[in-house]
Amino acid sequence: MVWIKTNIKVNNLQYEAIAPLIVSASRATDIPAFFAREFMQAIERGYIYKTNPFNHKKHLISFSNTRLIVFWTKNPAPIMPYLNELDKKNINYYFQFTLNDYAEDGLEPFVPKLIKRIETFKKLSKRIGKGKVIWRFDPVLLLKNQKTGTIVKRIDNIANELSQDTEKLVFSFADLSYRKVQNNLKRAGIEYHDFTDKEKLTFATELVNQIGKYKLKIASCAQKIDLQHLGITYNKCIDDELIVNLFPRDKVLMDFIKPNLGTNKLKDKGQRKHCNCIYSKDIGAYNTCSFLCNYCYANTSSKMVEKNKTKIF
Repeated sequence: MVWIKTNIKVNNLQYEAIAPLIVSASRATDIPAFFAREFMQAIERGYIYKTNPFNHKKHLISFSNTRLIVFWTKNPAPIMPYLNELDKKNINYYFQFTLNDYAEDGLEPFVPKLIKRIETFKKLSKRIGKGKVIWRFDPVLLLKNQKTGTIVKRIDNIANELSQDTEKLVFSFADLSYRKVQNNLKRAGIEYHDFTDKEKLTFATELVNQIGKYKLKIASCAQKIDLQHLGITYNKCIDDELIVNLFPRDKVLMDFIKPNLGTNKLKDKGQRKHCNCIYSKDIGAYNTCSFLCNYCYANTSSKMVEKNKTKIF
């Protein structure tokens, strides 16, 4: 991907900046939950600094060409009061809302209570439309001696509440190959069970059978296993087809996407092998999310989060 570039003035000096059409906010941290005000200040300012997590070099990202923001969150409530400001700026958006039920397992120690998150989901859906709120039960993780049916039942309970407030359920199986994930689970004293391919198929079959009654689309995120014979599609979180359906009147977005729709020309090659997302620029930073979920690949430890959480913007 050759990024659009622009020149911006910072402290009366000119700098070159990347100016993406689509911004991801964010795979690396929960911006809506913890940085809503700072994010909106950055939108008003017109740019942010982004630090490369691998070489630690900073570069500028300009919002001058931004036509779409895809939010990733477990609690969008703090950013909801600011949505009118994005509307006034004619910036489109939709939400990837992760709503799991691991209350009994200690995997998500600092997320709001389930009933509160369901309430927030419903409010957001009513505010922006159910097509713009994608429900993620992500990741799917089994504790030691736990059966796939336990998680399916929990998903079914949530689906019963949300079936009128979203059109799609997305899931992925926990990637336990990350050393950070292994360390976080061990530190929390959580014994987990890695899915076998047979168990993945069993889970997917049970899931389709259990929640088929809700007429939700079901998709798997960045997974190698093919479940299409069950009616489970391969997901795109930054989704060109969804963008065309949601924002057909945005000429800039349509001119970017439509000529390449149905091809792989916009596939984001910087993501995992089995990720199908199209290109976007992520503006988050690792080790800044205070939810401290024990399965998270983006946090090394609570100490690192405490040290870095004020540095994202």
